[in-house]
Amino acid sequence: MTDTTDTRPRFDGAAYFQALEATVQARGLRWKDVSIQTGISASTLSRMSQGKGPDSASLATLAAWSALNPADFVSLDTRTAEPEPLAQVSTLLRHDPRLSPAAADMLDQMIRSAYGRLADRTSLK
Repeated sequence: MTDTTDTRPRFDGAAYFQALEATVQARGLRWKDVSIQTGISASTLSRMSQGKGPDSASLATLAAWSALNPADFVSLDTRTAEPEPLAQVSTLLRHDPRLSPAAADMLDQMIRSAYGRLADRTSLK
């Protein structure tokens, strides 16, 4: 017998929309205001309210507008994912307003190089 268990990550669009709705209410806005501020069509927002997931560009825009992390609404059936340390460092460097994009890139490359040489590869197995 073949195991047909679906172990793909699942995005909980309904929970994301509820959190988005709470953000809209807390800011004293209407959905029309959200559409104007984000450039996302009213029909996309309406489809989301009906439980349909947004396209990736709309999700990214809404995440930036609301400061809600879509990853917080993803469930993994088989394990709990932990972010890679280098990915976290890279993200922090690129969001540091004191660093130019070139400076952030340079630091990122230096840290990746040092990490690659110093990280204990045996602990990853």
